Amino acid sequence: MKRSLYLYIISQLLFCHLFGKNLQLYDLRCESRVNPLGITATQPHFSWKIQSVMRNTEQIAYLVLVSEDSIALLKNVGEIWNTGKLKSNNSIQIDYKGRKLKAATRYFWKVKIWDNHGQNSDWSTIATFQTGLFNLEDWKGAKWIGLQELADSLKIIPAPSSVNKGKKIPENEIMPMFRKEFSVKKEIKNAFIFIAGLGHFELSMNGKKIGDHFLDPGWTNYEKESIYQTFDVTSQLNMGQNSIGVLLGNGFYFTPSKRFKKLKVVYGFPKMICSLVVQYKDGSTERLNSDEHWSVDKSPVIFSSIYGGEDYDANLEQVGWDKPHFLRNWKNAIVVSGPKVLSSNTQEPVKVMKTFKPVKQITIKNVIVYDFGQNASGIVKINVKGHKGDTIQIIPAELLNEKSEANQKATGSPYYFTYILKGGGDEIWQPRFSYYGFRYAQVEMIPKQNGNSPKLNSIEMLQIRNAANSCGSFSCSDTLFNQTNKLIQWAIKSNMVSLFTDCPHREKLGWLEQEHLMGNSIQYNFDIASFIPKILKDMRLAQTDSGLIPEIAPEFVQFSEPFRDSPEWGSSSILVPWYAYNWYGDIRFLEENYSMMQRYIQYLENKSNNGILMQGLSDWYDIGLEKSGFSQLTPQGLTATAIYYYDLLVMSKIAKLLKKENDIKIYNSLAEKVKKSFNEKFYNPTAAQYGTGSQTSNAMAIYMQLVDSSNKQKVINNIVDSLEKNDYRLTAGDIGFRYLLLVLAEAGRSDVIYKMNNRSDVPGYGYQLSHGATSLTESWQAYSSVSNNHLMLGHLMEWFYQNVGGIKQSIGSVGYKNIDIDPDFVDSISYANTSYNSSYGTIVCNWKREKDDIVLDVVIPSNAKANIYFPKKNFVQLTERQQNINSSNLKKNEKRVMCTIGSGNYQFRAKYKIK
Repeated sequence: MKRSLYLYIISQLLFCHLFGKNLQLYDLRCESRVNPLGITATQPHFSWKIQSVMRNTEQIAYLVLVSEDSIALLKNVGEIWNTGKLKSNNSIQIDYKGRKLKAATRYFWKVKIWDNHGQNSDWSTIATFQTGLFNLEDWKGAKWIGLQELADSLKIIPAPSSVNKGKKIPENEIMPMFRKEFSVKKEIKNAFIFIAGLGHFELSMNGKKIGDHFLDPGWTNYEKESIYQTFDVTSQLNMGQNSIGVLLGNGFYFTPSKRFKKLKVVYGFPKMICSLVVQYKDGSTERLNSDEHWSVDKSPVIFSSIYGGEDYDANLEQVGWDKPHFLRNWKNAIVVSGPKVLSSNTQEPVKVMKTFKPVKQITIKNVIVYDFGQNASGIVKINVKGHKGDTIQIIPAELLNEKSEANQKATGSPYYFTYILKGGGDEIWQPRFSYYGFRYAQVEMIPKQNGNSPKLNSIEMLQIRNAANSCGSFSCSDTLFNQTNKLIQWAIKSNMVSLFTDCPHREKLGWLEQEHLMGNSIQYNFDIASFIPKILKDMRLAQTDSGLIPEIAPEFVQFSEPFRDSPEWGSSSILVPWYAYNWYGDIRFLEENYSMMQRYIQYLENKSNNGILMQGLSDWYDIGLEKSGFSQLTPQGLTATAIYYYDLLVMSKIAKLLKKENDIKIYNSLAEKVKKSFNEKFYNPTAAQYGTGSQTSNAMAIYMQLVDSSNKQKVINNIVDSLEKNDYRLTAGDIGFRYLLLVLAEAGRSDVIYKMNNRSDVPGYGYQLSHGATSLTESWQAYSSVSNNHLMLGHLMEWFYQNVGGIKQSIGSVGYKNIDIDPDFVDSISYANTSYNSSYGTIVCNWKREKDDIVLDVVIPSNAKANIYFPKKNFVQLTERQQNINSSNLKKNEKRVMCTIGSGNYQFRAKYKIK
């Protein structure tokens, strides 16, 4: 063992000599983003990751420098902030404590660290962050401008249906485009543009689109704010004359009356505000703000609806409209009213992430139906040739009817894209301001006059989603589970825009239950650290005066009960900040939302009767005797009260973290009352079950810690016995299924989870796949009458990563500082490969069976530690790279064998003697 250790150390030293420094820093982040623009946090947080060739590497100190001058930073001068060498093992969420940051300013920063091996890193590469505009004063007089103003009396703001009943949506089919020319006469150091366009905008400068974003800015509560986007346009400006162009679409700001609309909302006609800040090398600064001196005209977008589609008439194009020296007699824009609060975008933008070409096509009379092979959120891109005035109409759909035509019955109809040709050659077009969930595109080519139809040279599906980085991977020996993982992934991808939607077609609304129910699954797949502040703010802005958190946020429509007040939905306001704090270690998730949480708990207390809540949707879409929808198997109030109790437990923990001693007492006292009432109302001691004994009833009672310890195993046995008697058929719905999985896994019954989900003969994941689904469907039964692309019921992904893959955070850890590598080695699975790129770096757990042995390859990132677990039954010996691990270094209990390791790459072999 000593000789092996000696050889290992020599090999590491040789590696360092041949390949450079053994301690390097990478993935520097400010506010959880790489080189972010538009930062408005007055004390932004910094993070970095550590790469070391040596095992057991921990940071013991760091030094951060921040400067407004990159040259000064190269000379190790941090005039804005110099931390000095600080003793700390913290490499995430480092609080800025330097000089006050200025608006619209680029800052440069770098870091170096020292480790526990006596090594220090070189300085990291230089990273940047650029501040946005902190308040209205920073906009320096920029004005909201439009083509026309909508009278207040014609606005339709979200309200109870009785308030808006009879109100008519005003007609508006003119989408404006704006332009402004300006001159640059000096050498530019930096140029930034801050812009909001409602509902959505597309920005261009000197004839070229700025950025690769789609649907800027994100959706929000337009009564209270607008989100603005920041772009670095330094390289887009030329010496001499320049031009800005802005094109607007309706989005959720204005829902037209024509075609499909899920809701009726009119905040106003499209409008924009922007401020271009040009900083010259001589130290001077110049501003170009939107005002009445900008020019405006109608654009070629002749119909724009987030729910109905988009039409474009290429004959209305004005060549060169966004370039300098464009001479047309446009109107002056008018100054209009707009949101009084402008908030900087904090998350990754929506982008086109993948292109799909048709895998087959069907010709039916005068239309062609293209199959892209994947149900996803997206738009089409066409290349077409024809005569002036010819028309292409495209109907997207996720299903086909019995005639093989586009079927939109369950997804919002009519929705379509229309392109009117200008003629004269190949024309390429894609929508700008609307999208749909679809797999198929039905295309009709309509000549303006009798004669040849236009020719479609090509059509593609452009898949769109929030551009949050992928951070996880999972695969195993089971083909159905790999297909299921992909199925769930596509539901997530299809419903990530500026918020998580339920579906990408019929509603596109931010139903809140998935934020906490699917949160763990999502965070294993995508880095959502910068995404979460936006959805939490949506909840704060949606909270009513009474404290209610409605079921959707932003609340673009006020649904009638029980579709507005369900604690299982509203509790995202408490659970998501708590989960996010644990995932990413940012205490601000709790600090900034504590007031919202308090008010919601108070609302629930006021609504309760002796601690019992009876409102809400309960276990939506469970499987009963009737068609799925409202909860059939779980009694009204059980799920609402259970999650209310869990909210109180979480609030007590948060209050403790935030040092709010009196609140701890309040929440603990309330929790005791709720637990007592819950058990009195719902527990049947004779049957050892809760409520009706449904999967959801018993699982939620256990997970939410409502079951007395003396009864817990009885209730777990009840769940398992019931499943066995019913051939392992799942019945739990939207609310309960996650908790069923978690309770079974914690009880060591992943074998039961396998039997429930590794099948295609009854409703579930395999059933959806066998019925042609390529994304999660709204129902376990894959009904064609409901959405077939829905962010719901995807909780098995959490089990894939945590239990089959074995990567989970240790209890009490934050940000994956301490990790449990603890796979459930399910008999029917022979291998699993799993990775997760955490705040500290990539965690890897790859395991396989070799005869009676288990081989486990593990990677633990620097500055983190892990506990490695193996089954104890028939255990003989554990080795690491063929070296025996002394039993004194192992901890054992009745079921498992555990060893603790530091960072590094490891290969374990657990030997078993199977009789």
